[in-house]
Parts: sequence; structure tokens; C-alpha cells
Amino acid sequence: MMVLPIAYMAPKEWYRAYLAAPEEVEIEGLESFEKQTCRNRCTIGKGIMLSVPVKKVEHKQLTRDIEISYQSRWQHQHWISLVSAYKHTPYFDYYEEFFKPFYEKEYRFLWDFNSEIHETIMMLLKNLSPTLSSGDGEKFAYRCTADWRGEELNRFFGDGKSILDELFEYGPETTDHLR
Repeated sequence: MMVLPIAYMAPKEWYRAYLAAPEEVEIEGLESFEKQTCRNRCTIGKGIMLSVPVKKVEHKQLTRDIEISYQSRWQHQHWISLVSAYKHTPYFDYYEEFFKPFYEKEYRFLWDFNSEIHETIMMLLKNLSPTLSSGDGEKFAYRCTADWRGEELNRFFGDGKSILDELFEYGPETTDHLR
């Protein structure tokens, strides 16, 4: 069994690990939220860092309970950054319609936002049946395990570049390219 932290447009290495054995993966939700990690940050294009702002985090607050802040126009900023970074890639025009809705709808919880992005990415990677389950009908399993701290994530996920770099460049061949 492999346990991965939930991630905002996760790094390609995260997806490489996930795709190696999706039926053996659980996505962590009962851990204490760590700021400044892939849970609410990603790096796209040529080093553009995007961060989903969250409301004040209480000590030892669970990742699944983190609320997104809408005090700034971060969704607009993120979408403009995505367009700028990827508009000239071979598959941006094709996949744009799948990602734009995430920057038009407000989500209360970071967990829900990231989970829906993950589902969309998995659909685009042609892996349509992720088998993550906690046995009670939940789509993603909540499991308390290792505390994923930033330095551990960097060692495991390499340069941390988002899967979007691969997806917009290789399109339907992304899964083969990752393997």
C-alpha cells in the first residue's frame, strides 16, 4: 500500500507513483495540514509557482478540513498563469475546457477542489477507474500515516513540476511517457 498526500495539480512524479499501482494507493486526508507543500501549491511551466490561499489553519487541523480563502482573485490569477504557460503547447486547446471550470467555481474545501482536479486528470490520462476506497463509499480513502513534510515531498517528488506540463505537451501519450 502506498499513501500519497492530496495535491494541487500534483507533480508528474506523484502521478508516476500513482499510475504504477493505482489500486494500491490511498490519498491522505487525515494528516495534519502542512503549509507550503504540494497540498495547495504547484509549479507550472518555466517555474511559475501557484498557491491556493487557505483560511487560517488551526494547529493540527486535518488536511480534509482546510477551507479555501477567496479574499483575493487567485482563481483568475491561476487561470491567466495556466493560459500564459501552456497556450502554445500542442494539447492546451484540447484540454483547456476541462480545467477552466475549476477557476470559475468556488469550492469550500481544498480537499474537494484537489480531488476533482485529480479525477479530471485521471480521466484525461485514460485511467478511468481509480480504485481508491475506504470501504464506506468514499471516493478517496482517509488514512492517518506519515506526516508529509515539505522536505520529504521534495525528495520524493523531484523538481515538483505539475503533471500539466506533461499533459499539455504529450496529450493522450502522457501515461505512456510517465511510465
